[in-house]
Amino acid sequence: MYPQKHRMRNTGAFTFLAYFTLGAGVLLFSIGLYNATGLQLHEKGYYIACMLLIAVGSILTQKVVRDNAEDRAIIEEQEREFNLKVSKAEKETPK
Repeated sequence: MYPQKHRMRNTGAFTFLAYFTLGAGVLLFSIGLYNATGLQLHEKGYYIACMLLIAVGSILTQKVVRDNAEDRAIIEEQEREFNLKVSKAEKETPK
């Protein structure tokens, strides 16, 4: 009788992981820049790894934010349609 309800694609843990990855990458990169005096080869590798972490974190965070916004809109629309059907059915039932 009831249509299948849309559910959120991203869990709270995945959303937290996306924000944490971005924050950790920015923090580690900032610490490295603060402590940088003369760059050796292992320090260059550190910066490359931090920049990759920031890139992955920003892409992941953007995806999570977009998916969560789309899911909320879909769920709100489904609830609105369901409430409309229920109110219409209540009006049509004789008392």
